Amino acid sequence: MRELEKNDQRLSIYFNAVTFLHVAYKTTRNPLTDELLDVLATTCLQSNDVRRCQNARHSSMLSLRQAVRLMQVVANKSRSTVQLIEIELSKAYLYRALRCKDYDRDSIYCLAHVYLAVLYCNTGQYQMAIDHCTLAMTSQCHSQCNLHIVQGEILPKIDENIDTVLGLAVFYQYVRTSALNQQQQTQHNSVFNTVLFAHYLHLRCLSVMKCRQLTQTSSTHEFQRYQKCFYELQEIFTTDVLLLNLLNHTRNNQRQVAVSGQSKSMPGASYGLDTSELVELLQQSAHEHLAAFRQLDARDLVSLFGTVAADFEALYAYKCGEHQRCLQLCTYNVRALIGVGGISSIDAYPEFIQLMDDDIVSLTGLTLLVNPYCRYFPLHHLLSKSNISYRAPISSYSVFQLNLSLYLMTQCQMKLHHSVSSLAQTLEYVKVARLHVLDEAYTLDQLVLKLIERKILLYIREHLA
Repeated sequence: MRELEKNDQRLSIYFNAVTFLHVAYKTTRNPLTDELLDVLATTCLQSNDVRRCQNARHSSMLSLRQAVRLMQVVANKSRSTVQLIEIELSKAYLYRALRCKDYDRDSIYCLAHVYLAVLYCNTGQYQMAIDHCTLAMTSQCHSQCNLHIVQGEILPKIDENIDTVLGLAVFYQYVRTSALNQQQQTQHNSVFNTVLFAHYLHLRCLSVMKCRQLTQTSSTHEFQRYQKCFYELQEIFTTDVLLLNLLNHTRNNQRQVAVSGQSKSMPGASYGLDTSELVELLQQSAHEHLAAFRQLDARDLVSLFGTVAADFEALYAYKCGEHQRCLQLCTYNVRALIGVGGISSIDAYPEFIQLMDDDIVSLTGLTLLVNPYCRYFPLHHLLSKSNISYRAPISSYSVFQLNLSLYLMTQCQMKLHHSVSSLAQTLEYVKVARLHVLDEAYTLDQLVLKLIERKILLYIREHLA
């Protein structure tokens, strides 16, 4: 990663995009492995501490620290796709910490569940947050919970109460050190007791869900459990006192609290991560990186070769169902490249295939059924296993920008119910594009253009019938 950054910024951005796509592709087929988790963390954090990542696979404490490190990065940055990925990675490391069978597991059990609850609360998955809070509150490991505390500085935005308490805690520490000349006690600054914080977060998530109105008696019962835990604990912090008082004040000003009622812990909540959200975020971030890569690519190559900057952007717009925007981008691309052809393309390897629609996926699948070697040797009809090493491919297994833009343009025109004359004009573009792929090496490009032509002719025939 460091060497790519030194040589060419485009390569560094492209490397990150392909890494995200590779992990997304692998994770859709199999569970997220520890190795791929570490690869993602290294890519997001731009870290080169490989030994730490490898050691963390078998240590609950090191996995917890890696999760905290990711949470701290997220807390100090504005929200973006990469930050959302880092939140999912934090969850994955916390789950891994709970799976580790080492001597530290019991001492971090409550803290890991509380941090998971914080992350799920932050992403709006309140029932999952409640489940993890319940596991922390009902744990039998409370005697060891004081070994670890909730660090306020790594918490993402949860609610105004916590923000207020953390602000007051910092001010309180300032008064002690500056005005009263007392020695600073950094270990008690902006931290919460793990179990008490679980109780507060539990109440907070219940109130947000608003599934049904609880009576004042039921609400009081939940709050009394919180108070009982507060008085029984031997070690509490300034923040715990402030948070309880704020909640008590809020309750006195409300007659009813909208909550979901008693929540049972979800079976298996502590054992695995739903990776579907992570896969979507990885694909989205990969698109963003690829769009940035193409912007730089177009800036550097447009004066020498035909290339456009919006092919990946158009592809993602189509994937998201934004057909009008996709059509606008593809129309610009086609008009810029028609008659020129261009040299830039999109690879048809598995990592990139997941970005395409079903017809393109099926088309590439058919070529592989005919000859699996065509992905690596485009002249598949001229090659055999005996002479593969003696024939160099003329082009890579990819689709030129012009041809992919024409395909997306056609699809959008049909989905938006454009006129027959509009599709007829696109068909003329296809005839011109064929002049640039006459070489037998461009197998996939030729097939894509044939597919476009067939789709247009069927569309015209149906509307003229």
